[in-house]
Amino acid sequence: MIDTVHESLSSILGWMSIACWIVVYSPQILENYQLQSGEGLSVFFVIIWLIGDLTNLFGALLAGLLPTIIILAAYYSTCDLILLWQIYYYRWKASKRSVSPLVSDVSVPPGPASENTPLLPTENVTDNAHKRPSLLSQFIRYSAAVLFVLMTGVAAWAVDQHIHRGEPRTQPEEVVEWRSQLLGWISAVMFLGARVPQILRNLETKCEGLSPALFMFSIAGNTTYSLSILAASMDYHHLFANASWLAAD
Repeated sequence: MIDTVHESLSSILGWMSIACWIVVYSPQILENYQLQSGEGLSVFFVIIWLIGDLTNLFGALLAGLLPTIIILAAYYSTCDLILLWQIYYYRWKASKRSVSPLVSDVSVPPGPASENTPLLPTENVTDNAHKRPSLLSQFIRYSAAVLFVLMTGVAAWAVDQHIHRGEPRTQPEEVVEWRSQLLGWISAVMFLGARVPQILRNLETKCEGLSPALFMFSIAGNTTYSLSILAASMDYHHLFANASWLAAD
């Protein structure tokens, strides 16, 4: 039997991490939907992430790592595929719209045309500017959202404990062998390398089209994810088996 305190702390942090990563892609997916575009994301960034998530998943399965790690890797891969689909789907929609350049999304003022009617329809730029909240209000809103999600993870842990109350739990045996370690380190390199094309993309787009919540949930998810591994055990064998997963964060 593993130490109860370490098990509980690792499990709580693991559930908090899962809660963060379940919703981490949602703001960006919603942002893409609202803009009808995924051009804020680098295609290479998403593809490299997908490769990293797949190697992470298979490596975790081979190594018999914590269930939370395996669940997260499977979920990440699914979300990566959704983001890729959005990018290419909205590109396809944009190419179809470009075939009919006379069709405009901006409505022309009603009524008969006169000499005062503008030749080109205009948008109310002032109204659009007022719609964008201040940085402080965004920070407060997103911080509250992150705190709520973390507490949801704690609640999920409590429910899990209630369901399995009285059942003995043993720590899954961690297997250190070259295949899982190789996949784990490939995954770590992919995750670290994926930042480069996205940073270059941000220089072009000035971060337009990216949701700040994506990064706040990522930071919270990565932090609790790493802490859940460390809280389980500080034994050398445990740390060595999970080294690549810690490096990826």
